[in-house]
Amino acid sequence: MENATRGLYNDDLAPAVVRRWGVFSIFNVWTSDVHSLWGYYLAASLFLLCGSFVNFILAIGISSLVIFAIMNLVGFAGVKTGVPYPVLARASFGVWGANLPALVRAVVACFWYGAQTAAASWAIVALLTRYPSIAAFHQNSHFLGHPTLDAICFVVVWALQLLIIQNGMETVRKFQDWAGPAVWVAMLVLAVGLTIKAGGLSLGHSIPHDLLLKETHDAGVPGEPGSLSALFAVGATWITYFAALYLNFCDFARYAPNKAVVRKGNLWGLPVNLILFSLVAGVTTIAAYQVYGEVLLHPEQISAKFDNWFLALLAALTFAVATLGINVVANFVSPAFDISNAFPHKISFKGGGYITAVIALCLYPFSPWDGNAAVFVGAIGAVMGPLLGIILVDYYLIAKGQVDVADLYRESGIYQYHRGWNMSALIATIIGALFSSILPHMTNWLPEWWGIYGWFFGVFIGSAVYLVLCRLPAMKHPYVKLARVQGL
Repeated sequence: MENATRGLYNDDLAPAVVRRWGVFSIFNVWTSDVHSLWGYYLAASLFLLCGSFVNFILAIGISSLVIFAIMNLVGFAGVKTGVPYPVLARASFGVWGANLPALVRAVVACFWYGAQTAAASWAIVALLTRYPSIAAFHQNSHFLGHPTLDAICFVVVWALQLLIIQNGMETVRKFQDWAGPAVWVAMLVLAVGLTIKAGGLSLGHSIPHDLLLKETHDAGVPGEPGSLSALFAVGATWITYFAALYLNFCDFARYAPNKAVVRKGNLWGLPVNLILFSLVAGVTTIAAYQVYGEVLLHPEQISAKFDNWFLALLAALTFAVATLGINVVANFVSPAFDISNAFPHKISFKGGGYITAVIALCLYPFSPWDGNAAVFVGAIGAVMGPLLGIILVDYYLIAKGQVDVADLYRESGIYQYHRGWNMSALIATIIGALFSSILPHMTNWLPEWWGIYGWFFGVFIGSAVYLVLCRLPAMKHPYVKLARVQGL
């Protein structure tokens, strides 16, 4: 790009020119993102909190519409500008200040990268431990605080993912176009097989109430399963699950030719796909309880009980591949761009991805993702709420959708702010993060339920503070200069 600052530009961060992502590819961003072992585990866990199928579909359905609306807002910005998330963030945070939201997103991706890799490895472990000798090895041998077999499978799955991204975003698109639908087939086979074995389809919540209380006691949700407070918490957790992709969906939408493609892909991939996937998760959870007499929230636990070894192998491989799909889409692409954004003349897209993978590998001995699904999702998602609120308010309410794309790559352009940092965005981020993450998760000063809605508090408090600061004369926004140039 002409007159681009060397520290702000490389070919991977440049505006997208070739736009081949159609409706099917956008749709498969979501099949890859949702159709994973973690996605199933979360959906099944939330199903228990709802107490009935009707409650579950209502809570998931309404929250999925909210997700659809937010993703459209972010996606449309990606289509119009053609730039990835860390570059778009320069408009609101400054050309150098954008490294803050970019690296926050990258750190979160490292945690999720490890969590999804661990989930994929569980599917392989569940298959291998069907053999008594391997099961004995699994129980008796340990390494770095984990069963040695778990560690071996984690490293193998971790390494396989690196092969997918060798040729950049086109390889990612081709991989997700078959990985996402593949798990749909496996999930349907699992649901149909268990339903037949259970004697037919049952939409009644046949799990005893006392067992529901036992299974959900550590979810951090006020109220009993099926109560109004539990349903609100389910909806909030489902919306927060997508907190990371709200920020970087423009990484994918920028390859779409127009807004209509993004809207149609999101429609089929989000409310339609999410509701159907959640319905299958609920049916499978009930059928598994009727067949095995246990509440099995992990699909690999169910497939491990199959009498047919071939079906167990097929299920394990499919779940593992699907989980690789979400890791590449949600937790490799974004940090690859984010880390490259910090050092564009030294680190490429693939280099940023490799750094993410190494950090995730180093996190494995500590396994910060172990434990309750809803708690993990809420804690890790809350940190990104203020960032989303600031970026959307800046783009839609302050700049009215007007962005000087060329100046996003120039140190001396209109997004210079104060030495490359927008202090309004920095202050708003700190205040928003205080209420979304720091106070609810590091102190007991706020009500116990606050953490469930931490992402929402972050979005609204961060965006409100930013909007007020941008109206102050001392914090004049560059949109004033851009509007004058364009005669708006």
